[in-house]
Amino acid sequence: MKEELKLLIEAQYPLIYLVTSEEQRAEQTIDKIIKDLKEPRCIFSWTITNGMKEYNQPSNKAQHNTINAESAIDWVNRKNEPGIFIFKDLHPFISDASVVRSLRDAIISFKGCKKSIIIISPVQQIPIELEKDIVVLDFNFPNLKDLDQVLSKQLNQIRTSSEISTSSREKLLYAALGLTKDEAEKVYRKAYVQAGKLTEAEVDIILSEKKQQIRRNGILEYIEQDETIKAVGGLEELKKWLKQRSDAFTERAREYGLPQPKGMLILGVPGCGKSLIAKTTSRLWGLPLLRLDLGRIYDSAVGRSEANLRNALKTAESISPAILFIDELDKAFAGAGGSGESDGGTSSRIFGSFLTWMQEKTSPVFVMATANRVERLPGEFLRKGRFDELFFVDLPTFEEREAIFNIHLNKRRSNISHFDIKQLVTISDGFSGAEVEQAIIAAMYEAFAEGRDFSQLDIIAAIKSTLPLSRTMTEQVAALRDWARQRARPASTSIAEYQRLEF
Repeated sequence: MKEELKLLIEAQYPLIYLVTSEEQRAEQTIDKIIKDLKEPRCIFSWTITNGMKEYNQPSNKAQHNTINAESAIDWVNRKNEPGIFIFKDLHPFISDASVVRSLRDAIISFKGCKKSIIIISPVQQIPIELEKDIVVLDFNFPNLKDLDQVLSKQLNQIRTSSEISTSSREKLLYAALGLTKDEAEKVYRKAYVQAGKLTEAEVDIILSEKKQQIRRNGILEYIEQDETIKAVGGLEELKKWLKQRSDAFTERAREYGLPQPKGMLILGVPGCGKSLIAKTTSRLWGLPLLRLDLGRIYDSAVGRSEANLRNALKTAESISPAILFIDELDKAFAGAGGSGESDGGTSSRIFGSFLTWMQEKTSPVFVMATANRVERLPGEFLRKGRFDELFFVDLPTFEEREAIFNIHLNKRRSNISHFDIKQLVTISDGFSGAEVEQAIIAAMYEAFAEGRDFSQLDIIAAIKSTLPLSRTMTEQVAALRDWARQRARPASTSIAEYQRLEF
């Protein structure tokens, strides 16, 4: 990004939009770029509180009559000397007709001059009148080199730089990936205050704070999963596929020549373990699991929805390798292709941005998405290249229901020998894994209310009083099976074997 920004300044681009919340770091980067130029230029910085002032000259008074955004741009327009003019608080006013006009006038007057306006903003808001004249750059999160400077500064302050090993240093740096410089500085300081030292043992403190930073944006959620993949009954074909790729993000895989996995889409009947398999993959692969809530991306402010998505994806990339989990993708993007009239095209733009990111991303972010209604998904999602594999999770077979009953009963009782599992499996034909679990829970509530332990008869009664989804939504389940038969890979070994024999 720094090289690109330097190139734009040297090429005398008049209007540059830098998307970042790190104003100070962005200003420092611009200052370094200007100092490296053959012909250095003055840097001025504008805020709504102080007006236009020369950068790094805090004692200087603000230029006269530059508090107002339009007046500040006009001042820049009239200034004859070359310079870089940073605007920090312009995004709330950038859609105002007079501000747009002032910027367009500046663009015209800058021709042949070594002058550039750089807008620094945490959100991207560009009026249509400026789209052809403005260049947008994303200011990346600090890399390991940047974070190493932050860590070195903190270690020097506490005078323990000689005590920390190379291994501990690396772990402290990787733990802070995805944080801004200020956030990293604060969390290193917090770890030292809490533990009295900064070593590998304090990584958990940093990760805990990092999870809070991710949660605060309200879009990404850091999920901690205690369950292992053994908690998933059946789906052996899907489990095998995941286990084969458990080391896919290691350097050993790169040296072997393997590409990084992109992602997988799991289609299937509701309640059959799609979300659980996605969550337990985090434990299997040893990667952080980030849940992307697409519903939280949408914002009534113009341009804010797109900015929310970009920030969420940038955060996921910055802490990669990681798993990005999107539950019920069909609901999030249902009708994205025809949303122009209802929401001004926001859904379509979000959908397009997400597809482009999936296709072009080079960072090791594995997308695990689930969906229940394939007919709601835009066709572009199902094209080869978006996902490495498309799995279909059907209602559990007899053997899979047997495994599910064993898992859930063993969770709740140490001795389950008095249960006739096969009888329970037989009478629960057509039940999903979630419905099996709820039948056991219902039986437990019944017995608990009567002050006794639950029995086989309690579970049977709960099963018989339940109308499974496979009967209430017979047509939908049948349609999904018909679609998946030729287009998706079965998640269950028995079904996969059947299909191989069939062909």
